[in-house]
Amino acid sequence: MGFPARDIRLYSAAVKITYSFVRRIWTNPFWGDNFVRHGIVGQIRVVLFLALFSAVATTADAPPLIFKFKSIKVPGAQSTAIYGINNLGAMVGSYVDSGGLRHGFTLLKGKVVKIDDPNGTDTYCFATNRAGAIVGYYATSNHSAQGFLYAKGKFADISPTGSTGSQATGINDHGDITGNFADSKGSHGFLLKGGTYTTLDVPGAQATLGGGINNAGLMTEVWLDSSFNSQSSLYNGKTYKTIDVPGEPDSDAGGINNLGDIVYSWEGSGDTYGGALRHSGKYYKFHVPKGDRTFGYGINDHKVIVGAYTDDNGILSGFTATY
Repeated sequence: MGFPARDIRLYSAAVKITYSFVRRIWTNPFWGDNFVRHGIVGQIRVVLFLALFSAVATTADAPPLIFKFKSIKVPGAQSTAIYGINNLGAMVGSYVDSGGLRHGFTLLKGKVVKIDDPNGTDTYCFATNRAGAIVGYYATSNHSAQGFLYAKGKFADISPTGSTGSQATGINDHGDITGNFADSKGSHGFLLKGGTYTTLDVPGAQATLGGGINNAGLMTEVWLDSSFNSQSSLYNGKTYKTIDVPGEPDSDAGGINNLGDIVYSWEGSGDTYGGALRHSGKYYKFHVPKGDRTFGYGINDHKVIVGAYTDDNGILSGFTATY
């Protein structure tokens, strides 16, 4: 089963791939971009909007944190999203160009480098480590998701044996990779370490969707409960601990840094969306000022969060936030 031909928001058509990122990615409004699978674009430049926004976010039992935001857009692109950032400040993400083509990319010091897997179309780059290795997925010719690793200028497919679709969602500085895959039994998370795949299934989950990983091997795992609401767990290699954003029915943990800070996207009742940070065991919600919906995806050790947001017109932009 693969991606729907036109509107990825209709995630029910993609559920048999992996249920992957059902709330965190495929149900987000900006995945309504049409796929166009031909053509080449010229060299692009990135514009970092210099307007610096500030916001204060709190939970009921936590002191306030101040988040300072910068918007990121690829000039001429219909949409831009940032998914990961390493400790050198290199960011990875995905954008749709003016012709409707989707590309993966890296961004460092204002320079964009396009990362498109040659084996497919519509590349998404989700995470990068200190060495610059990148993981993500691309769409195959039959519109299925295929996880990949891009390192030292070469692409390699990432998927456990027997999988019918996969996504690589996290990578640490040791080269350990996390993600998700589908097989005849359903949707699972995975860890690829030392050339060996380990299947990860959160107990009681209808589907396990993967997440991020830090250098200590701590992993975030998003999973679907019996009502198909998304929940989040922290996995230490032995036990799963639930780490949902308080008060929200859907919590999607993303990146985790080496300090143990975790960034989230959450969905509340009444079609509300926001980002959140778990810092020192406390939760802090945040929204990009003047944005409509905010999604938190990646984080590094220098207290920089990356993600995406939509404005009142539904236009998607990336962002960085310091705290």
